[in-house]
Order: sequence, then C-alpha cells, then structure tokens
Amino acid sequence: MRTLAKLTTVETKLLVREPGAVFALAIPLFILVVFGSAITEGDTVLLPMAVTMAIGLVGLYLLPTTLATYRERGILRRLSVTPVRPANLLTVQLLLQLALAVLAVALLLAIGIGLLGARAPGPLEFLTAALLGTAAVFSIGLLIAALAPNGRSANGLGVLLFFPLAYLGGLMQPADRMPDILVLVGGYTPFGALRQGLHDAWIGAALAPAPLVTLAVYAVVGGLVAARSFRWE
Repeated sequence: MRTLAKLTTVETKLLVREPGAVFALAIPLFILVVFGSAITEGDTVLLPMAVTMAIGLVGLYLLPTTLATYRERGILRRLSVTPVRPANLLTVQLLLQLALAVLAVALLLAIGIGLLGARAPGPLEFLTAALLGTAAVFSIGLLIAALAPNGRSANGLGVLLFFPLAYLGGLMQPADRMPDILVLVGGYTPFGALRQGLHDAWIGAALAPAPLVTLAVYAVVGGLVAARSFRWE
C-alpha cells in the first residue's frame, strides 16, 4: 500500500505538469464560456456537448499518449522487475485519468449550471450515461495505447479519431442541424451515443436503450481487445 501511495503521488505530480491535462480541461470550458451567453434555463444542448468533449479529450488524447509514451521509454519494462508492477502503474493511471475527467465535468456543471443558469440534468440518468460513456471512450483510448508503437503515434491516432467522431457525434454543431443520415450514423459512435444519453438526462426523459447498449458494446469489446493486444514493452 505504501508503494502504491508513493506511485500515485508521483503520477499525480506528473499529470498536473502535463500540458495535455490543461488542454483537456481548458478547451471544453472555453467553448462553454464563449457560447455561454446563449444558454437559457431550458438549454439541453451545450452542456451535453461540452461534457462529451471533455471525456473524449481525456480518453482519446491524454490516456493513450501517456501509456504509449511510458512503454516507448521502457518504463513499463523496468517496472516489471521491481515491486511496483506495470499493472499497478496502469491502474493508477486509469484512476488519475478518471479523476481528471470527473474534475473537467464537475467544472463544466458548476459553471454551466451555477454561473450561466443552465438546467440541471436528472442525477441518476446523468451518472448512468456519463459512467457508461467514460468506460466506452477509455476503452478505445486503451486500444489506441495498445496498438500505437510510441507516444507520438498514440497522440496522432487519438487526434485522428477525435475530430471525425466529434463531428458525427454532434459536438461540432447541434445534431438537429445535421443531415439525418449523419445523425443516424453518429448515434452509433461513442461520442454520439454519449451525447444522446446526456441529452436525455438533461431533458428529464428516460434514457433511450440504443445509446446505452452502444456505449456498453464499445466498453466491453474495446476493453477486451485492448487487454489482449496490450504490450508492456
């Protein structure tokens, strides 16, 4: 336990100094503040988009880049002969990245609801959609980390996936302004399914089954493939 505590402390300090962590926090907040003047009490569009973007940036950009860089530098291989096993580092990183995503979402909710006057979502529906969405996006991030040969490749793959998924998922513009075929396709992407689930939570409706099933499939399949493909060195 003492070893894990030290490892967590060290990794937390490294994460705080990581420019990507600031980027993941700042971009969704910037978008929310810039477009925040358009928020009304009944707004159910902007905050679901911003929350989805925050989770996506951590899961597809920061998580795979960090893990692939550790493998590229031989850190995981060297840890295999110490009391701090590579699996411990992986667990700590997942928990820290999850904490970062939670912080980003909490800031968005605090500013959007507390300062800009947006409507609050249904708590149970929000937590269900957010947790499933985070699991789905993180599974894809782990798959990128497993397949990328180095940190730079993981970064590039994450960015390459993020933007088309963000567009199809309705993060670049509201889904009601997109062609119907793109909305249909986007609903089966992790970002689209997460945004739709969050939207349902914000309008106070029961969560539609299709987005939840889609997210669960991404979480399970992505996680299993990543576990089978991941290399420690």
